[in-house]
Amino acid sequence: MTTLLRTPSVWVPKRAAVKVAPRVLFAGGGTGGHVYPALAIADALRAQRPDAVIAFAGTQARLEWTAVPAAGYPIHSITAAALPRRPTPQMLRLPWQLMRGLYESLQLVRAFDPDVVVGTGGYVSGPVLLAAHLLRRPLVLQEQNAYPGITNRILGRWAVRVFVAFPEAQAYFPAERCVLSGNPVRATLGQVSRAEARRRLKLPLEARVLLVFGGSLGSTVLNEAVVRALPAWLQDARFYVLWQAGPRHYKALHERLEPLPDRVHLWPYIDDMAAAYAAADLVVCRAGALTCSELMVTGTPAILVPATRVAADHQTRNAESMAHAGAALHLPETVLNEQLQAVVQALMADSARRATMAEAARRMARPHAATTIAAEVLRWAATRRARPARRDYD
Repeated sequence: MTTLLRTPSVWVPKRAAVKVAPRVLFAGGGTGGHVYPALAIADALRAQRPDAVIAFAGTQARLEWTAVPAAGYPIHSITAAALPRRPTPQMLRLPWQLMRGLYESLQLVRAFDPDVVVGTGGYVSGPVLLAAHLLRRPLVLQEQNAYPGITNRILGRWAVRVFVAFPEAQAYFPAERCVLSGNPVRATLGQVSRAEARRRLKLPLEARVLLVFGGSLGSTVLNEAVVRALPAWLQDARFYVLWQAGPRHYKALHERLEPLPDRVHLWPYIDDMAAAYAAADLVVCRAGALTCSELMVTGTPAILVPATRVAADHQTRNAESMAHAGAALHLPETVLNEQLQAVVQALMADSARRATMAEAARRMARPHAATTIAAEVLRWAATRRARPARRDYD
């Protein structure tokens, strides 16, 4: 029963009886690998607490500025700067950008008044989470890669929880606050049957299907290696290729292969990735963190070709982790052109080995990562709301 306090003009409930909606601020961006896990956690938060007040911090020039509003969440602009790998004239602007980003972040945290701030990596998470730490807000981190980025390695010292996707990442964070949760992935993956997927993509049920993609933008290195190997693969009348070339490469590649073989399905971008994974017998792709997690959840055997021009060579660490577990083969770029054709043909001919790889991938999977992380975020939000310092009304 609610106890009421009488004032001269109005009846108001005691503070303890007020149910305050949890407020959560997300900071992460730059690439899909940082943005989409944050959106998955936000969706899981909203599913568990529909009244939750959720906002994002990001930069206007990167993916999050369009992806976050498209998912239905507000986003606030923060100045963020990448740390150069070598001396450049742009370094002269770095101190000013860092200070401006921290100032903007302090203003945002004070104004939005979050109970918890969730960081998923990328340069924008640095100033926002530092501001949150200075203002004594609980920090929760989610690290996607086997080798954590420098921002998360630093911020992990202050976080109340750090959720990681690969066992190898646990060594970089305090053991008592680190949880192996997996990466949040899109909920539709793994929900399409093989027969339905092949019907959608107009593929025979008996086909041997190779899925190739180099990330959302495509990969010149992968595309060139596939062009080399394609004539040999297509000598097998059952061999089909689902190929995401990338928007920048599609037109030139299509003209180069004209007339396009009937058993090669070439797209600039694959929208229905759930069907693509379900239809594939084998995948050739990069080793980004989310890609690896999607391979785990869908149980898809893969040949991983890490991109080498990425921070700290983290894709190689991801590929090595999956290869060590028996879930994938690690094929470095240095031997890609020479070995891709034969390696693909050998795996396509060995269904038993592919089945073993698929089972190993599923053992690594943690399909409920978003739900797990969201529940912990809400727990910390409730802890902060219980403190007297929390204001009664918004």
